[in-house]
Amino acid sequence: MQTTTVSRLKMSLSAYLRQVKAGEEVVITEHGRAIARLLPLPSAASLPEHVRDLEARGLLKRGHKPLPADFWDLPRPADPQGAVQAAALRERDESW
Repeated sequence: MQTTTVSRLKMSLSAYLRQVKAGEEVVITEHGRAIARLLPLPSAASLPEHVRDLEARGLLKRGHKPLPADFWDLPRPADPQGAVQAAALRERDESW
């Protein structure tokens, strides 16, 4: 979250709007007091509620760019003991 004054917002509105489009929140202050927030519009109403909740709590940040074309062809990290899978399964059982 970024904070700015009204006068700075007026001078650099395009820059702040780019930040909001990228998913950031901007708090506007006047004489040291917060008076407004600029938030991105919810574009993913189809996301499950728990995902939106994680994002709102700052525990998850959605990507805003597409994956590279060869992403799924990249080699996977080695995990011979299956530790990552075991941790994910354990977390799923405990949390979801």
